[in-house]
Amino acid sequence: MDSPLQKCYNEFMGTPQLSPEKIEPPVSEEPSTPRKTEQQQQKYIVIAVIAGVIILLVLIGLVILLLQPTTPTDKIRDIFIIVVALESLIIGVALIVLIVQLASLINLLQNEVKPILTATSETVNTLRGTAEFLGENVVEPVIKLNGYLAGMYRMLELMGIRKK
Repeated sequence: MDSPLQKCYNEFMGTPQLSPEKIEPPVSEEPSTPRKTEQQQQKYIVIAVIAGVIILLVLIGLVILLLQPTTPTDKIRDIFIIVVALESLIIGVALIVLIVQLASLINLLQNEVKPILTATSETVNTLRGTAEFLGENVVEPVIKLNGYLAGMYRMLELMGIRKK
């Protein structure tokens, strides 16, 4: 007669188990081939060359325009000097922000990361000492005792006192 525990086990084993869905790795729609990447690189190179030529033509046009006798070059020069001064001001602010961030990083490394590494090193040394202590004072005596008991059981089996 089946006990309730066996009945529950048999019912559980009789129910179909849900198998995990097979997860297929994502497949890219179009595999990247060397030909496509080469075409993209050539496309970028052509765009860069065209942009460079356009910039060069604009600069040549500006130089020709500034060489005309009726052009107010002193005003253009003054505006250019103001733009350069504003640009150097922005670069100076960016350098100050960079220096502050660098000081913050150095402070983080000295005051937070270094103590964590020191504490971790101390913990590892403590664990090493604990493992050595357990190995010498717990594991070795148990192994020796098991060896003596195995030898004694074997001796008793050979003498016929204890059966296999």
